[in-house]
Amino acid sequence: MKTLYQDIDDDLYRRFGAVRLVLSDVDGVLSDGRIYLTAAGDEIKSFSARDGAGIVSLRSCGVEFGVITGRSSALVEKRMYSLGARFIRQGIRDKCEEFAAILQEMDLTADECVYIGDDVIDIPLLRMAGIGIAVRDAHPLVLKEADLVTVNVGGAGAVREITDIILQCHGRLDQREISQ
Repeated sequence: MKTLYQDIDDDLYRRFGAVRLVLSDVDGVLSDGRIYLTAAGDEIKSFSARDGAGIVSLRSCGVEFGVITGRSSALVEKRMYSLGARFIRQGIRDKCEEFAAILQEMDLTADECVYIGDDVIDIPLLRMAGIGIAVRDAHPLVLKEADLVTVNVGGAGAVREITDIILQCHGRLDQREISQ
């Protein structure tokens, strides 16, 4: 199937149509992975506005979004809250346990969930999710485990790629853009 970014096989496209939840790591996926610290100890991260627009648009087809991250950051809380993320789970030591708890809370199966990651700590979640996605600049071991690798790198539109595929599967993406 042709998407805006790349061709994906029909089976994977069909699986995207069943998605009701997108979960993601933060550093290296929603940001470029860099963490800037000021002299005062404040943390600065950069987030893609395109990713944000994609996250907000998921609600139009009934798909929720959330993050599971090992770090805790007021910036992440603020950004995800502003985008309407349903799950903002920070400081998580056992991401698999948290993943399972979120699925249970939403009464979903793993097949209805996408997980987007970039580093080796994300590999178990890629395996658990119905669709495991790695950003293009992910660790080589993560790239090998992924069902799909994004065209864009983390923090620069990779999440938007995935939201657009989901929107397309749900008939919520302008099909004229794809044929050009």
